[in-house]
Amino acid sequence: MTDKGLSMLRESVQSFIESDVDEAQHICQMDNEIDTLYSDTFCELILMMVQESSTITRATRLVWVAHNLERLADRVTNICEWTPYSVTGEKRHIGSSSY
Repeated sequence: MTDKGLSMLRESVQSFIESDVDEAQHICQMDNEIDTLYSDTFCELILMMVQESSTITRATRLVWVAHNLERLADRVTNICEWTPYSVTGEKRHIGSSSY
């Protein structure tokens, strides 16, 4: 999630600088991958906690890490949504997830 999120961040800033609306839309679609990774990670960590109570503290902290990485991707989609606005002056939905 970290690698994908940081890649999305770099690419979103570059697409904004270059006014590349198509690339911004592509980056928004990558948010779905992060959402899936978050969901999978969350389920694995909950299962770990249920199976072995000694992991609860560590797994809870990892849930927060995963949550914040998922939010990073959401914030990146916000950057991407500013790209078409900066080009057209109109705010529009460009395909970011509704997770």
